[in-house]
Amino acid sequence: MKSRFTLFAGFIFCLCLAAAGQEATAGKPAATKKPVTAAKLKISAEGTACLDCHTGTTPVLVQQWQTSKHAEQGIDCYTCHKANADDPAAFDHYGQKIAVIVTPKYCARCHSAEVAQYEQSRHSKATQFIGSLDNVLGEVVEGVPAVQSECRQCHGSEVKYLGEGKFSSTTWPNSGVGRVNPDGSTGSCSACHGRHSFSVAQARQPETCGKCHMGPDHPQIEIYNESMHGVIYNASVDKMNLNSKSWIVGKDYSAAPTCVTCHMGGTPNHPATTHDAGTHLSWTLRPAVSIRQPNWEQNRAAMQDVCLNCHATGLVENFYKQYDDTVNLYNSKYGEPATKIMKKLAEAHKITPTPFDTQIKWDYFELWHHEGRSARMGTAMMGPDFTQWHGFYEVAKDYYMHFIPDAEQLMPGVTKDVMDSPDNLWMKGLTKEQIHQQIEYYKKRYNQ
Repeated sequence: MKSRFTLFAGFIFCLCLAAAGQEATAGKPAATKKPVTAAKLKISAEGTACLDCHTGTTPVLVQQWQTSKHAEQGIDCYTCHKANADDPAAFDHYGQKIAVIVTPKYCARCHSAEVAQYEQSRHSKATQFIGSLDNVLGEVVEGVPAVQSECRQCHGSEVKYLGEGKFSSTTWPNSGVGRVNPDGSTGSCSACHGRHSFSVAQARQPETCGKCHMGPDHPQIEIYNESMHGVIYNASVDKMNLNSKSWIVGKDYSAAPTCVTCHMGGTPNHPATTHDAGTHLSWTLRPAVSIRQPNWEQNRAAMQDVCLNCHATGLVENFYKQYDDTVNLYNSKYGEPATKIMKKLAEAHKITPTPFDTQIKWDYFELWHHEGRSARMGTAMMGPDFTQWHGFYEVAKDYYMHFIPDAEQLMPGVTKDVMDSPDNLWMKGLTKEQIHQQIEYYKKRYNQ
């Protein structure tokens, strides 16, 4: 796998804060917020007992909770960890029935609407990647222990309970967005709202999404940081009003958009935040050939409602025209022809059904899974360098210099129809006029 992406130190620093449960508020460190002591709260006797013990055994968790909205509302340890009667992973803990894993079913006690939205999202189904080509690469080609610490930490694992409050190390710890919990629920609210502060500000920051949405197969955080949206955000984080209760763009903040702004956030026309991050997507850019979302027109209208809070109608319409043109270019020139060639090779028994056992399968995989996604996602999020040098440049290089020659070697003539198409006539040689224009340009450019 090729590694071409890096995040700058500021992002890493923010991730470290997120992992520790710190709450960044209006660009100021969490220490500016005074902890709420148990003595000032009307919390349960059970919660008080938890605090009396855990203040000594896990003081950081207690301190995180003390700076949380939960603490302000008197929501204590027992409120969240009190086990449901049907939870198979509950255990006796100093006279109380406790659940180690606070699943969405527990969060739904207070946040039922948010949990219902999340259950409709692709995030909640992320563990379904098990059995996919990506998972075969991890479990079979790379090795199962690697998958436990890589793929499943974002996608989620099927958590196995051993009894007495203990879980299998092959599935836990895990806070993947599609985690399958012992009680049958899917997802992990703490994937975005790090426990035990459960900060809404943290969930609204792009660094939180970047924990998983990074790297060659889905470089959203790198693209965002390159885009003007990300540039403005990083220069204006102290103006983002991240702790606002409603967080409506144009009302509660206006400095810059984040991932949540565009994919989940409220607008004056639709003030409610959604926990289904896919409702604004018109294209699915993950597969070898991009496809429209089932409700793409409705989804596009929802995304454009966000765009129009900052941009004029003409700009938004032209951006989407550029976006569609780019996706269609990738599909027609690279994605569809490459997929057609792979199908012909398979039908002629020139390749086996086993993934990754020949070079051309790696070529094809990286073509759409790495650089093809970078090209498409770079355009979607206004990151020109990812559209070009990490995207279409890599697509073209691997397509013409690796994939096509490998296919021809396996089955001579299999690429003829593709290479005879107007898109590929340049491979038979540029015209004299094109070559002359190129030479004259460089003479003028470099005074030669």
